[in-house]
Amino acid sequence: MKYDFDTVTDRRGTSSSKWDVAEGELPMTIADMDFKTCPEIVAALRERLDKGIFGYTDVPERWRDAAVSWWDRRYGLKMEKEWLVFSTGVVPTISCAVRKLTTPGEKVMVMTPVYNIFFNSILNNGRSPLACPLSYFSGGYGIDWTRAEECLSDPQVSLMILCNPHNPVGRVWEREELQRIAELCLKYGVAVLSDEIHCDLTDPGVKYTPFLSVSEESRKVGIMAAAPTKTFGIPGLQTSFAAAADPVLRHRIWRQLNTDECGEPGVFAAEAAVAAWEKGEGWLEEARQRLQRNKARVRSFVEERLGDIRVPYGPATYLLWLDVSAVSPDERRLAAFIRRETGLCLTPGRVYGQGGEGFLRMNTACPEKLLEDGLGRFEKGVRAFRARKE
Repeated sequence: MKYDFDTVTDRRGTSSSKWDVAEGELPMTIADMDFKTCPEIVAALRERLDKGIFGYTDVPERWRDAAVSWWDRRYGLKMEKEWLVFSTGVVPTISCAVRKLTTPGEKVMVMTPVYNIFFNSILNNGRSPLACPLSYFSGGYGIDWTRAEECLSDPQVSLMILCNPHNPVGRVWEREELQRIAELCLKYGVAVLSDEIHCDLTDPGVKYTPFLSVSEESRKVGIMAAAPTKTFGIPGLQTSFAAAADPVLRHRIWRQLNTDECGEPGVFAAEAAVAAWEKGEGWLEEARQRLQRNKARVRSFVEERLGDIRVPYGPATYLLWLDVSAVSPDERRLAAFIRRETGLCLTPGRVYGQGGEGFLRMNTACPEKLLEDGLGRFEKGVRAFRARKE
C-alpha cells in the first residue's frame, strides 16, 4: 500500500473526545478514525498554515466545483452548484432542519436503531422522535414498510431523518428502497433529511445511492447532508454541506443555517474539503480495503472464538454491530463489565433507540495492532462475564 494505515499514534493529551479515557483503556466507541489523515489533506493545510494569517473566510467557488465533481464521478449524482449550502457539520444541519421544517410538539420519524444524536436534535428542539424499528433477520436488516407508512401517514410527522448508509447497522439502502421512501414522503407531505456522512465508506465493490439521485420525487422532498469528515478522518475541522434540489427546501435550510451562525467556514474547512475531493481518492480506496479487512477479521474472530455472538452483515461504515444477546440481554451491563475487567470501551446498543437492545457497537477504523488488542480484550471480557454468570 502507498499509504500508512499501521502507525499507532498516541492521541492522549490532545483533548480527543474519543481518547479522553482512563490510562490503559482502549476506546472503540466514537466514529473517529485512528488512522493518520490523508497526507494530501495535511499538505494543503500546511500550505495554508504557512500563510501565517487566519482571517475570516468565505466559501470559495472551487469548493462547490470539487463537491459537484466528487458526487458526479463516484456516484452519478449530478448536482447543480446552487444546490450546495456550506455547514459546519452534519449534526448542525440536522438540528437546523428540525427547527425549520417542523414546529414544536410535532414528530420526526427515524428508523431505529440509529445514530443516537438524531434523538438529541429532535428532543432538544421540543419535538418528539417517532421510532420505526427496522426488521432484524438472520444476517441483516430491512424496512418494515407497513410500519413505515403508518408512521409517515401520521399528520403530526412532517420530517423524516434518514441515515444513508445506516449507522449503526451498516445497511446500504438500495435505489428501490429509497424510491419507495421518497414516494411515501411525497404522498404524506413529509420532508426527508438524508444524513449521508458515511457514504464513501462502503466495502470495495459496493456503492451507495445518493437519495437525491433516485427520482424527481426524492428531489422534491429531500435535503442531503454530507461531508468529507468521516471519510478522511477530519471531523475536528468542522466542514460539511447541505444539498437540496428544491429551491424552497434549499432556501429554508440556508436560512436556518445562517440564523444559527453555522453557515460560515473556519479558515481550514474549505481547504481540507477541496483537498479531500480533488486529491484524496487514492487514499480512500486503500482505506476502504483496510476497513473491509478489519471488519472481516472481527467477524472471523468472533465466529471462531465466541460462536454465540453474531455480526449482522453490513457493507458500509467502519462500525460493527455485534449481537451479544446470547451472552446478556442487557448489553449495558456487559459493556460496563468488559470495560471494568479489560479496559475495552464499546457502545451499548440501546443508546441507538428501539431495536438496539442486546447489541454492542465497535469502531474498527484503527491500525491492526489496536484491532488485535481490542479483540483480545473483548474475548477476555466475554469469557469472564460468562464464567461469572455460571
